[in-house]
Amino acid sequence: MKEILAARGLCTRYGRVPILMGVDFAMREGEFLGILGHNGMGKTTLMRTLMGALPATEGSASFEGRDITRLSVHARSRAGLGLVPQGREIFPTLSVRENLRMGMAAAPKEDASVIDNVLEEFPRLKRLLDRRGGALSGGEQQLLALARCLVAKPKLVLLDEPTEGIQPSIIDEIVETLLRLKQTWALSMIIVEQNLDFITSLSDRILQIQKGRITGEVSREALLSGHFGMSAA
Repeated sequence: MKEILAARGLCTRYGRVPILMGVDFAMREGEFLGILGHNGMGKTTLMRTLMGALPATEGSASFEGRDITRLSVHARSRAGLGLVPQGREIFPTLSVRENLRMGMAAAPKEDASVIDNVLEEFPRLKRLLDRRGGALSGGEQQLLALARCLVAKPKLVLLDEPTEGIQPSIIDEIVETLLRLKQTWALSMIIVEQNLDFITSLSDRILQIQKGRITGEVSREALLSGHFGMSAA
């Protein structure tokens, strides 16, 4: 399969504080790539930089062979990148239906039927369409954030810490949904996560990030056997 995304020497900072310090990796079309690391290692910063919410100070990023390093968030959305952010960031005063409509703003072209198509993949949300986003449980909000992203028909989804504060039953539901979408929607995905069971259940490959650098690939076998520990050093 062809390469869909690559980062080459990618650097960024908050003010004068460097966070990403030369990130290098590439992924294939249709791949689910896990990125594992402790808090403060640069995971969320990497996702926001790939989406264009933070500017790269050095290096480059390419999507489907096109340099996107200087593109805006909107332009990247139009190109086929979608972000499900840490903390979900749904609109709490809007209904589930209205939140999904907001996702249409990033779609390459408006197609009202796409919401119905997405809801077929999220049957739990069908029963909640008129409920305010802020009245949902944490797990339901995560499902809504994922569905809202998919309404824009992304080719590559950036999924940031999706299991944070979510009950195990909905974590299992998210795994099942994403594995199904991988096949039926031909999605590619980067999954940033600390939950080892979740990331091994979904990822074709898993990379470790430490202090703003990708330090190598971690085998699923090592994670599942407990012979791997995330070093903070």
